[in-house]
Amino acid sequence: MGQTSRHTALGIMTVAAGIAVLGGEIAWPGEIPPALDARVVAINIPGASAIAQVGTFLNVPPPGACANPIPTKFPSFIQPGAILDPNRILVGSRSNFGAPLAISVGEEGSFLSIDPSGPGILSIPPNFASSGDQASTLHGAVQMFSANSPQWLNGVKNSSANTKQYTGVSNPLGLSNNNAFGRIWPANAPFGDGGAGSSSILDPTGLPLNGAPNAKIGGVYVGSLTNRDAVTTPSQPQVIPGALNTGAVATALLGPSPDGTCRAVFAVVTADGAIVQEHTAKGLDGLAPAGTVNSIVGRSFDPPSNTIEPRFGVIMNPYTQLPVVRQLFVSEPFNNTIAVINLVIGGTVPNQVFSLGSVSRIGSLAPLNLPVDLAPAKRDTDDPRWASNTTLDNGSDFYVANRGDNTIVRMGQNGTMVAIRTVEVNGRPLLGDDRLNGIATSPDGSKIYVTFTNPGPAALHGILELPAFP
Repeated sequence: MGQTSRHTALGIMTVAAGIAVLGGEIAWPGEIPPALDARVVAINIPGASAIAQVGTFLNVPPPGACANPIPTKFPSFIQPGAILDPNRILVGSRSNFGAPLAISVGEEGSFLSIDPSGPGILSIPPNFASSGDQASTLHGAVQMFSANSPQWLNGVKNSSANTKQYTGVSNPLGLSNNNAFGRIWPANAPFGDGGAGSSSILDPTGLPLNGAPNAKIGGVYVGSLTNRDAVTTPSQPQVIPGALNTGAVATALLGPSPDGTCRAVFAVVTADGAIVQEHTAKGLDGLAPAGTVNSIVGRSFDPPSNTIEPRFGVIMNPYTQLPVVRQLFVSEPFNNTIAVINLVIGGTVPNQVFSLGSVSRIGSLAPLNLPVDLAPAKRDTDDPRWASNTTLDNGSDFYVANRGDNTIVRMGQNGTMVAIRTVEVNGRPLLGDDRLNGIATSPDGSKIYVTFTNPGPAALHGILELPAFP
């Protein structure tokens, strides 16, 4: 008997949502956590993974601006109903939704732009984007943002880039929006967790960055093709060795480079537990070696089906005490811990790059069960240096999405549990094969959005909206 019919036979499928739920309560030592009742936003999103509510892109006038921000360059794309309307949600999928696949540059994958404000459930047609552009469906509530399709090749606007044959999205597993002074940054595992990873800078058109500060990068970093020594003229060795040697599974904005150029730098965590830093003009340097974060190469969230790619969650804290200048929290799902990675400024060339300081782990003071993703309880929305969906506001707690038991933990930065909640749909806990796979918060901190997946059909992959909790 197939997956859907089995759920139906047991009477545990919510017909309107197409999402499997089971009566009863999640077993928990001691008291059972209170429940959050979820609203189903959208279904039919195969492999629903990284998620973020777009939020407002700041428009800081010179001299405070580090770049040409979206409100100045692309004002029509952030209007109500447009693809980067601040209220819309960007969500990653393993499907192109019918858009033709780019040849020999990785697996299908896309980011959709979704309006979550409607009362109904958005059931997304599987081939609505067959035109290969930013197609829309369901009266504009769902739009294609970008996919692994020829329309979005790096070479369209960056013909001399070392990665011109690649697109900005392919099996996307991470997402960080530079709301401060930049663009949309996905992280991808185009060749699975063990193959070369990719990371990109996307304009609101879904195309890799046009007018990029380095023509050899354009808007797509892949493997070692966009390392500092491969793109800098005159040639300059990497300050810290590193490359996207394995799938890029998480990313977070670090803010302006410490070199004084005011160019954006992002941290990207790869499946082997390494961390790299990507400078928009100078290319990629290492930051932390493989194994700094516990590796997920060759691991699976749902053996033996292995249909859902493992991923990390990462968030950044800029409100630190010197000599620490940034702090990354990275979930380690198979170890039930969160790595706390302190960054300093240094390297062999002083004041040019971020460098690895100390590494510690938290998890013993809060219940973690396959922690798949992290999100700020209050994200930084107003600092022109690092506002992002992946940036903690000063003193903010953060949420942890536990894939193992479908709970959400609110955690302090010291690792203590503030609160824990189970996830329910129509008054019934998520159980069976449904599993949380990503988490995001609204810019005002009032809502939580999660993605869920299932080894079964695509109808059992989608987005839930829940109320935030103190």
